[in-house]
Amino acid sequence: MMASFLNYIVVFFFFAILVASTSAQNVPTLPIRKDPKTRQFYTTIHMGSNRAAINTVIDLGGPFLWFSCNDYSSTTYAPIPCGSRKCQLAKGSGCVGCNLPKRPGCTNDTCGATPYNPFMNLLFAQGFNEDSFYGSKDGAGPAAVVPRFLFSCMDKDSLEGLASGATGMLGLSRSEISFHKQLVGVSKLPHKFSICFPSSSSGIGKLLVGGGGGVYNNILLKSTPLIVNPVSTYPIYSEGDASEEYFIGVESIRVAGETISVKESHFTIDKKGDGGTKISTVQNFTALHNSIYKPFARAFVKAAADLGIKSVAAVPPFRACFRSDTITRSPEIDLVFPGKDVYWSIGGANSMVEIDRKTSCLAFVDGGSNPRSSIVIGGHQMEENLLEFDLLNSQLRFSSSLLVQNKSCSSL
Repeated sequence: MMASFLNYIVVFFFFAILVASTSAQNVPTLPIRKDPKTRQFYTTIHMGSNRAAINTVIDLGGPFLWFSCNDYSSTTYAPIPCGSRKCQLAKGSGCVGCNLPKRPGCTNDTCGATPYNPFMNLLFAQGFNEDSFYGSKDGAGPAAVVPRFLFSCMDKDSLEGLASGATGMLGLSRSEISFHKQLVGVSKLPHKFSICFPSSSSGIGKLLVGGGGGVYNNILLKSTPLIVNPVSTYPIYSEGDASEEYFIGVESIRVAGETISVKESHFTIDKKGDGGTKISTVQNFTALHNSIYKPFARAFVKAAADLGIKSVAAVPPFRACFRSDTITRSPEIDLVFPGKDVYWSIGGANSMVEIDRKTSCLAFVDGGSNPRSSIVIGGHQMEENLLEFDLLNSQLRFSSSLLVQNKSCSSL
């Protein structure tokens, strides 16, 4: 009897370990790198019958994957027909055609797409297509393989502003055809994804779709609800469309433990979809409404002076700059959320940016007096932070700086 019970226990634990191991291996994972010039974060995917390597800039607010098809060749490529079910799923707009010789990105009677290059602030009329997606060159390993992955082509003349070597953008918004939604739909994984951005061009971060896969082991995460902006923030939309970007409920900001005085209305989203706090990977540094930025910068400069940090002339676009040799530690910044002891701590390298060996500046910028969102959290503040977007439970889980926990995005 005892032997039978022990055998059961052994089998149970073996099965549990096997399931955990399989779950970890099945989590689609892509490397994230940082471009030193543009400060953009990008990953490499592989598409088509030739499994062409394509560098794509990560766009949290982008509705779908798009890339230049000028030099793209694949025998498994196919345009999405106008009026088809897939066209409806993709919210296609009419039909597009092409008078040039047929090739990927140049076909007739194709479902219309509207890829957007935020660095050019231009929307384009292109077509939706499908082809095989491979997360890795050989299609093996933890990255999923999707045989009919929806995306849009873009002309190579429309890539201005993208990181060097990047020929497209990978959209991670709430849309039905976003990168993560298509992957979890095929792999049957939970609808969630995580990003961890490296702080240097030599580091390698991670984009994980469907769960942590063991990466979260011993990492402390806090949680706050994801908020839906009732008004779309995409350049083109229909009346009644909600935004597919990610918003969170910051209710106050602390500098060195002191809450700055700001109108509460700035922290909420109004009926027009204005205000509130958005998370963006195409914004390099966090931008604050002018009415928030002014008292925030004043509080930071005072707190810095209390720590013996010497101010120097401003270096645009930054307005508060300091002598690097006087900085031993920087004032802590907290984005405070509803709930007990829930805040995103921003300090050290996430709060300051080095301009040169002599000068460092507060890594926040003035967003003007009439921005669409009062706060736009930028990429610099997300470096070496693990962020999980849980679309099943509408939660953002965040670590604050992993460096404080003696970890980094590259070591995960």
